[in-house]
Amino acid sequence: MTSGTGEQGAVSDRLLTVPNLLSIVRLVLLVPFVWALVEGRLGVAGAILMASGISDYLDGRIARSYGLITRLGQILDPIADRLYIAATLVGLAWVGAIPWWWVALLVGRDVFIGAMYPTVRRHSLPIPPVDFIGKAATFNLLGAFPLILFGQVEGWWTTLALSTGWALAWWGTALYWVTGFVYAWQVREMVRVARRGEVTV
Repeated sequence: MTSGTGEQGAVSDRLLTVPNLLSIVRLVLLVPFVWALVEGRLGVAGAILMASGISDYLDGRIARSYGLITRLGQILDPIADRLYIAATLVGLAWVGAIPWWWVALLVGRDVFIGAMYPTVRRHSLPIPPVDFIGKAATFNLLGAFPLILFGQVEGWWTTLALSTGWALAWWGTALYWVTGFVYAWQVREMVRVARRGEVTV
């Protein structure tokens, strides 16, 4: 779950919730997912990745609908997303399904975000919440990857899967970088306000 507080309810310290269990299952499925990629079982890897994307949607939906947003969930969900994105990018590039420069393009965005960490830590700034654009970027990327994987398996679906997958991939990449620039702007504004002494840091 990547949602925050406010109208969606307070963030609790509960550990055993349905959304948290779904996030844990996603992390566990990462092992057979990587195995399938290594073994060249791309159809199996695509199916696991699709199941992961569905569970990602469900855990966020359940958390928001039933007030089950937890601190553990806010940590597990983005970790699972990043691990799947990283594993899929490396795996797809390894089997030649995507170019390595596209991997560098996405990794570069995370490096760009990471470069701001010293500033955030120095000023004791809060981590900005994930907004709609960030969720849309993750949705597009996690939707693109299984389609690109399925597109590597010959069948009537190959052309459709690849064309749809790459369309989602490019939208996701663009939005992924937009979120990076939005995050940089948020950090810049928080630093400016903190320096004026309008917030406690």
